[in-house]
Amino acid sequence: MEYDREGPQLPAARGPLSAAVGAYLLGAGPLPGPGTACAAPAYGDDLQLALYQCYELHYRGFAGVPPGLEWDPGLLRVRAALERRFLAALRADTRVHDSVEDAVAALLVEPVDGKGVSHFLRDEGELWHLREYAAQRSLYHLKEADPHTWVLPRLWGRAKAAMAAVEFDEYGGGRADRVHARLFADLMTDLGLDTTYGRHLDASSAECLATVNMMSLFGLHRALRGALVGHFAAVEITSSPGSRRLAEAMRRTGAGPAAEYFYDEHVEADAVHEQIVRHEVIGGLLEQEPQLAADVAFGIDATGHVEDRFGARLLADWRAGRSSLRTPLPELSLEPSGTSHIS
Repeated sequence: MEYDREGPQLPAARGPLSAAVGAYLLGAGPLPGPGTACAAPAYGDDLQLALYQCYELHYRGFAGVPPGLEWDPGLLRVRAALERRFLAALRADTRVHDSVEDAVAALLVEPVDGKGVSHFLRDEGELWHLREYAAQRSLYHLKEADPHTWVLPRLWGRAKAAMAAVEFDEYGGGRADRVHARLFADLMTDLGLDTTYGRHLDASSAECLATVNMMSLFGLHRALRGALVGHFAAVEITSSPGSRRLAEAMRRTGAGPAAEYFYDEHVEADAVHEQIVRHEVIGGLLEQEPQLAADVAFGIDATGHVEDRFGARLLADWRAGRSSLRTPLPELSLEPSGTSHIS
């Protein structure tokens, strides 16, 4: 995985909001007014990219952007307006279960005739589908666990201890070569993808950006700690069966050993994590703060909402025989030995 000390390049603008935010970050223009954010489609390319640009300052930042802008008051006001628009849409559009128990129970039921992205990739996906999927998922997986870690100072007791235990596994149990972000970069290498952090931002859809932005939104706000725990639970509970299907897809298409290993690892690890998250993280949190139950349920169900939107976008494009990416990937070719490389 490539690490640029300055962070990735700023992405190309997708509209007036993201153009203005990008220009401001480079000292080349004023910020957009809050009213501009209120008028933008909540799930659209422009708002989602503008919000992603704001959030990335809390991760690794962008090349040429001063680190001090992370807490720039004007930029934070714009970010708050973008967040209000996005969060209002999530609350309006998410069908929330009546209880945490019901929300979790729904996650535990695997549909007999599943038709999601992992089913498609397992049954009929080709290497180009897997490459597009990995390129977009890299926006999260190359920072895997980071947005969830923000919740640790906001928990205590059982919930904090259990959350820290799961996060320790996500970060490789103290071994750099086992960090899940590192393992995903190895998967990308098998698929002939550029592993540079942030490299595939320009190519990714608004639906993909929304899945990552929601994690950052929940993670950065103490008031949304319950929703962040709900999101984390949804990810861990659904990961094991989905990862099994994706591992099968990697094997069937000959994607490579590292590509297979990433998902094989998640089948085993996340089956254990599921129990810890359900009984200790959620259980411990609600034992101490039962008033957060509705927020936890919202976090679970909002995760399903944004993931369903992303999955629908991928499948609509793929079933129509077209790319799901905004910009094409370099073609994958094979050396005589079978080793992939980017051309």
